[in-house]
Amino acid sequence: MQKPNFSLHGAVDLGARAAAAKAQQERAAQGPAPDGGQYVIEVTDATFNTDVVERSLQIPVMVDFWSERSASSIQIQPLLEKLAGESGGAWILAKVNADLNPSLAQYVAQMGVRNLPFVGVVVQGQMMPFLNGPVTEQELRAATDELWAALKEQGLMGETPEGAELPEAEAEEADPVHAAAEEALGRGDFEAAAQAFRDVLAADPRDETAKRRLALTELTIRVKGYDQEQVEADPLKAADLRLLQGDPEGAFQLLIDRVRATAGEDRDAARVHLLALFETLGSDDPRVAKARRSLQSALF
Repeated sequence: MQKPNFSLHGAVDLGARAAAAKAQQERAAQGPAPDGGQYVIEVTDATFNTDVVERSLQIPVMVDFWSERSASSIQIQPLLEKLAGESGGAWILAKVNADLNPSLAQYVAQMGVRNLPFVGVVVQGQMMPFLNGPVTEQELRAATDELWAALKEQGLMGETPEGAELPEAEAEEADPVHAAAEEALGRGDFEAAAQAFRDVLAADPRDETAKRRLALTELTIRVKGYDQEQVEADPLKAADLRLLQGDPEGAFQLLIDRVRATAGEDRDAARVHLLALFETLGSDDPRVAKARRSLQSALF
């Protein structure tokens, strides 16, 4: 992970001008706070200015731009939520689903970010890039410790004003069908989550969300067992890692090239593996449709 420069010099000015009076109605789209409790909030296109930019004038706000189609996004979320909860309110974690918030997704893309997850830190209305891609808990803790120390030295850490309350998220009933799987993902137990998604699919084989989540979870479990030598020697494992890092097009192309270059069992293994990776995005994803056309061309 590249070491960031924790300084507001060159940070992106978000223009903290939103009226605080709009906060209550703009928060209507928020979901429930997860493991970090009141220190973790869901943010949308409509609430970002108030719940992130305005709040950053008092305390830092770490913003996690994630996608359900990125396995590493799902992997890092419990770690970020855990650290937010441990902070006791010294900083806030704001989660942005890039799939559901196109304006914020476009904003991140304009910053030059191509893969998710992307985590930025907003301080005094300005955003600094923090990390882009998967990290271990140890790496994340080291990076956040360094970040907060640097901000404190610059007098930018801030404190939660005494008596101030963070916004309460509106109650939202959890999907009971997927609850066990999502709970397991939240605590980082990917094996239990995978089994829970399999149970969901046994009851309803048409559950597309469960199919995607199971494929992503199984992908995460596989990649956790890889080492660098394996990835370099095996295109199938290299494709797994590339997809987990948020580059599905690159992952698909590796396997399509493998199909073109091989025959027999090797060719069929690459084809079957590619079809399995399609499940992580779903059949309606345009990147899958494009890769399917390329696969057909490679086969015939």
